[in-house]
Amino acid sequence: MTERAPVRQLRVLHLEDSDLDHELMLAQLRRAGLAVQARRVESRAEYEGELGGDWDLVLSDYNLPGFSGLQALELLRASGRDLPFILVSGEIGEDTAVEAMRNGASDYLLKSNLVRLAPAMEHAIAAADTRRARHSAAAELQASRQRLAELARHLQTSVEQERSAIAREIHDDVGGSLTALKFELAWIARHAGSDAVRVRAQSALDTVSHAIEASQRIMHNLRPAILEQGLVAALQWMASRYERRTGIECRLQTSHDALQLPAGVPLVAYRTAQEALTNVSKHAQARRVRLDLLCTPAMLSLEVGDDGRGFGARERAKAGSFGLRGLAERAATVGGWIDVSSTPQGTTLLLTVPLAPEPQHPQAPPVAGDERHDPSGWGSL
Repeated sequence: MTERAPVRQLRVLHLEDSDLDHELMLAQLRRAGLAVQARRVESRAEYEGELGGDWDLVLSDYNLPGFSGLQALELLRASGRDLPFILVSGEIGEDTAVEAMRNGASDYLLKSNLVRLAPAMEHAIAAADTRRARHSAAAELQASRQRLAELARHLQTSVEQERSAIAREIHDDVGGSLTALKFELAWIARHAGSDAVRVRAQSALDTVSHAIEASQRIMHNLRPAILEQGLVAALQWMASRYERRTGIECRLQTSHDALQLPAGVPLVAYRTAQEALTNVSKHAQARRVRLDLLCTPAMLSLEVGDDGRGFGARERAKAGSFGLRGLAERAATVGGWIDVSSTPQGTTLLLTVPLAPEPQHPQAPPVAGDERHDPSGWGSL
């Protein structure tokens, strides 16, 4: 013989000024097979005092001495409790019933038709359980997203710290050694007794010079020291260097000659432009690229647009494609976001970062000099 599941005992707060009606309600619920533990209150003070209890449902009469069922519903909502609320009355108009449902009542019944009370209570409690479960799942999802965002920020910070450490090692160890080697080879070339030795020494000097340039380029990609002169100067240098290296026309337009930005924002903007230009050179088949930097007291925006072949949603969502997703995560570390639009006539990437509502104070402009100079270098070699 199958064992019957235990009946759940429902805890009901009953706002009712008639003890007889209260007993009739309990009798109806027992006939329906529900196990109910009910507490009857009839005044506003008693009702408010009991709202903090462990209740499954609130039943309320509509007409009470100096009090109404709609007021009871308002008090329940004001308390922050997510409890089902069923309005039961001897006589209730359609307008009142509609207003009660609009204000959050689960159901309304007439005392002359209590046969519907048990199923109405079960339905209201099930709906409330579902709603709470949905809210709990949404809260857990939001918490999970928050933890992932914090992890992304931590990873971005860790990556930049590691890049900076590697760049310092390249500068101090590799750079210093290559520079010393270049001086030694230059000495050998000057003091060589035969033309063959001088030719070989000069060839070695050229090789070392290429290695120094490569080291400088790697170091700059790891740690953009040009940012110490400001974001505008860094983007100007990046655009001119990109145009020389790729042959793609690259122009920067900016609303300011120099900016003072919150910590982290210049690096995010710089890395965004760097990644966008890299994608253009790899995939876009473009002839021209533009960088538009706009800054107001409330917002910084960086737009990178090209006249290339564009790409579709399928290319953007393909497995293993993390470029745009990585940029979005990086932007989120400073509260910003990335928007991308692409057509067969070109692609536009827009970085937007909200800023603190305070006026921007321009820094001193960078020292003028040869724009071909790499500020991440070791100086004259």
